Amino acid sequence: MGASFNTLFLRIEGPLQAWGDTSKFVIRRTMEAPTKSGIFGLICCAEGLPRQAARERLETLNAKLKMGVRIDRTGDRWWDYHTVGAKVGVLRADGKGIKMTATTHEIETLITRREYLCDASFLVALRGESGLIAELKGHLEDPRWTPYLGRKGCPPSRPLLEKPPTGEFCDLLTALKSVPWYPRFDGDTPPPTLDCLLDWESENDGSAALVWYDVPVSFEPPAHEARLVIRKELQVGSDVEAKSRKPLQKRTPAPERIRTDYDKSTWGKIRDRRLDGDHHLCVFCKSPAVTGQHISYRHAGKEDNLAALADEEIMQERLKHVRSLCRLCHDAVTMIEYGLGMGLDRINPEDPGWRDKIIGKRNEIIRFRSLETRRRRLAAEEVE
Repeated sequence: MGASFNTLFLRIEGPLQAWGDTSKFVIRRTMEAPTKSGIFGLICCAEGLPRQAARERLETLNAKLKMGVRIDRTGDRWWDYHTVGAKVGVLRADGKGIKMTATTHEIETLITRREYLCDASFLVALRGESGLIAELKGHLEDPRWTPYLGRKGCPPSRPLLEKPPTGEFCDLLTALKSVPWYPRFDGDTPPPTLDCLLDWESENDGSAALVWYDVPVSFEPPAHEARLVIRKELQVGSDVEAKSRKPLQKRTPAPERIRTDYDKSTWGKIRDRRLDGDHHLCVFCKSPAVTGQHISYRHAGKEDNLAALADEEIMQERLKHVRSLCRLCHDAVTMIEYGLGMGLDRINPEDPGWRDKIIGKRNEIIRFRSLETRRRRLAAEEVE
């Protein structure tokens, strides 16, 4: 039986993120840190729950989870504009119909200004029962829908799970202290302090509380309740460890790939002998063959010895690794090989095991490529 744990750590980081406050209509601002509504929405997204079906799940999350956020990087506030209601319309203020332009009487499009946090980074701690934490971990490791950071145009730039959950923490602040602060690049120095925003948990805590209206009751229609949030300050170096950036390890260069020099006369001799042996017919579809296809590159690079190819035994050995193909079959086979990331050993088009895949790729090429590509297979008058 595995160890018990009661806290899940999320890394909320991306080029842009936005966590809506109570502002509405034309100007939409963002809170300084992830909201409970935004994080629970991210969880419901990972679980594949549509907005209308999330109400019951939100009741469970609100009742059983406490949330704390550590602000590792505040980020810069940026503005952008969006159009709302295009082709659909925006409801009039009195609720009677859709807004129309005064001159052309067309559906009016509303232009809104929206605020974002740029290059911000947050550590979110979710504390609750061990079973629920394990369940959420599984959903976030393999999300059903793509999670986003507040708005759909804000994807995360790194995995959401900061580290595997381990152990039991007595409160949110202790949990946030356990995760070191990491630099983003060489020379990135830690701030002297880190602000934390925590769910108010104890009547004995005399800290001044803020009121955040971000407890989600429903996503459709949107409805939120208030919660009490307290701000704590952690000292970097004493409360929170500051890690240094690990030096990048030099990667061992990959061995140079052996290639065939198709411009040399040696490859031309091998290709022409292969085409002659196959009566200039594609070994797959029996159309006129125009090229040779390697089924193995294990002898590639050894074909530049013209004197060696004069030996018939060596020539026959080289010919075993080449097949005659028409241009369409050649393209289909090559696309399959690159899609599978194949190495030295490639596809033998005479192998019945590849037949269906090659036919499928040929049909795909015929459907989506240009008329000129189709002419490789069909006569010009058939294409026109």
